[in-house]
Amino acid sequence: MGQPVGRESGEGRDSAAATQPGLPPGQRVQRGWPVTHYGPVPKFRPERWEFRVFGATADGGKHCWTHEEFTALPHTTVVADLHCVTKFSMLGAEWGGVPARTILDLAPPAGDVTHVMVWAEYGFSSNLRLSDFASEHVLFATHKDGELLTAEHGFPLRLIVPHLYAWKGPKWVRGVEYMTADRRGFWEERGYHNIGDPWQEQRYSYQEEPGDGPDL
Repeated sequence: MGQPVGRESGEGRDSAAATQPGLPPGQRVQRGWPVTHYGPVPKFRPERWEFRVFGATADGGKHCWTHEEFTALPHTTVVADLHCVTKFSMLGAEWGGVPARTILDLAPPAGDVTHVMVWAEYGFSSNLRLSDFASEHVLFATHKDGELLTAEHGFPLRLIVPHLYAWKGPKWVRGVEYMTADRRGFWEERGYHNIGDPWQEQRYSYQEEPGDGPDL
């Protein structure tokens, strides 16, 4: 449902911008990168940090990576815009990290999986259709414009989903749950649209059409 907004490039090569011309309806260009989140910034403890893939996996098991193991996975860069539901857009950022498709390859979902829940610190969550999560531009980001993310912007890991509103990509990600039916995440349970396509201005749950999401 989203428009193409980025192009992936291999590690060590220059990234080329291929962002969607113009802005989604209701958005304005933002200079700089405002800090927006709910709750306190978590303290990063690398010795305790773990990334988990669980739920309806193809082998029925749970897959885990330590911080050292996760950062050793193949990285790439994507040049893409970020559209916040609060109506600011940040254009042409270069994001570096691990593609979501890499996680899907290393820990495949079962054949009947339709959605994922991305889990973050403090039990925060965001649900995505599997097709959105598997988009070639979706990235577990560790860097922006060549620099490590700051704690306020999601270090050590945040999900970037360029074709959806930014809340669909949580900060401080800790894992992914594979689901065989849709289930609303944190903000989706609190009045935000279940899909969140900025090009269709899907901001709030009252805008949902039949089939866009489970009942509130």
